[in-house]
Amino acid sequence: MFGMGASELMIILVIVLLLFGAAKLPELGRSLGSGLSNFKKGLKEGDEGPTPAPPQSAALPEQARPVAHVEEAPKA
Repeated sequence: MFGMGASELMIILVIVLLLFGAAKLPELGRSLGSGLSNFKKGLKEGDEGPTPAPPQSAALPEQARPVAHVEEAPKA
């Protein structure tokens, strides 16, 4: 698996056990599993095809007009 032997996997497992503790490992596994299932569900929804574009309104927005003309101050 990824070119790692049993000793490397055991070292990684011990490090994870020390970091998260034995009580948190089942919770961590559940959250990882639910995250993977949600990811796969999202991939399946993406395969259904593109979503249709929202309908465009018939009225075009009014063009903006400048409010006032500002003159530059005279240079001294």
